[in-house]
Amino acid sequence: MNDRLPPAWWLVFAAWLVAASATLGALFFGEVMGLPPCLLCWYQRICMFPLAILLPLGLVSWDHRIIRYALPLAVIGLGIALFHQALVAGWVPKSLEPCARGVPCSKTLIEWFGFLTLPWLSVAAFAAIVALLLFAHRQTR
Repeated sequence: MNDRLPPAWWLVFAAWLVAASATLGALFFGEVMGLPPCLLCWYQRICMFPLAILLPLGLVSWDHRIIRYALPLAVIGLGIALFHQALVAGWVPKSLEPCARGVPCSKTLIEWFGFLTLPWLSVAAFAAIVALLLFAHRQTR
C-alpha cells in the first residue's frame, strides 16, 4: 500500500491555504479594522468562505472529486472579483455599479504601493485557487 500523498493533494492543500488566508483576511478587514464590505465584496465572500471549509473536507480522506466541486465557486468568485476591480479602476461605467445603497463598490478603501487594492487581492486569491485546482485536476487524470 502506497502511503504517499499524490501531487494533486498538495495542490489542493495549497488552494486551501490561499482560501483560508483570504477568508481570515476578509474577516480581519471587516471585523477588526471595521471596513464595511460592499455588495460585490459580499458576493466574493459567498464564493470564498465555502472554499475554506470544503477543500479540507476533500483532503482529510483524499477525494479528488473535491476539485470538481470547488472549481465552479472559484471561477465565479474570480469573475466577480475581476468585475469589481474593473469597476474600481474605472474601466466599467458607473451606471453598471450594482451597489445602490451602503458602501459604493467603486470606492477604494485601502491602497498599498499605489496599486494594490482589496479587489486586486481578491483577484489574486481566486486566480491562484483556480490555477492550483486546474493543475490538481490535470494531475488526477
